[in-house]
Amino acid sequence: MPTLLMRFDAPMQSWGTRSKFARRDTGTEPTKSGVVGLLATALGVPRDDKRSISELAQLRMGVRVDREGIVEEDFHTVQNVPNTEGKNHRTVVTERYYLADALFLGALEAHDVEVLRRLHHALLHPRWPLYFGRKAFVPARAIVSSGDREPPAITDESLEDALAHYPWLENQPRARRRAQAEAEDGVGTWLRTVVDADPSMLDVELRHDHPISFSEQDRRYAPRAVHISHVPLTSALLAQHNSLAP
Repeated sequence: MPTLLMRFDAPMQSWGTRSKFARRDTGTEPTKSGVVGLLATALGVPRDDKRSISELAQLRMGVRVDREGIVEEDFHTVQNVPNTEGKNHRTVVTERYYLADALFLGALEAHDVEVLRRLHHALLHPRWPLYFGRKAFVPARAIVSSGDREPPAITDESLEDALAHYPWLENQPRARRRAQAEAEDGVGTWLRTVVDADPSMLDVELRHDHPISFSEQDRRYAPRAVHISHVPLTSALLAQHNSLAP
């Protein structure tokens, strides 16, 4: 089945899974709900369009971690917050977590290539502004390749094969030189992958991030089974370099 490849690159990203009230967490890689929300934003799908959200959530997703981020924390002050009775307004300090300096290759697999072409066009020409978890966390480069001087964003490979073969996204010269030296010395470097899996498999983890509804008063999510593995950073992945999109 065809696969759409996406690049999640930004100085800061936030992929919350258990965010509530004064504490906003982040996962260590993009969540299914976060990616579906990004696609819905690009397409111009309203929050309350549950049918469209459900269709996007049915796409099989995988992520390759090309650079592990660092979990950081900051604090926000929120004023004039009422209690449950709407009284005793007060100032609240909230904890916000985010990933710094992370880089991911995302993949979506579909039965119909036209679905992926529609998403590719929307990500190149989004209906609304795109960001990674917070409005200040904007992409550092184009989320999908336009095909000019870069590998195409849509491939006929399966999701697993695409994650194993697509060129390494790292564009920091020092990191690339270090990886090249390790490859020449025979030291293996592995990239972590998180892929949608059959929940009946034994070696899966559950993530509570499959979106059902994004409505303001009715946000709901279901469990999602994922398989965590690794792919080798081979010489072929190192040979090609995806430069920053202009």
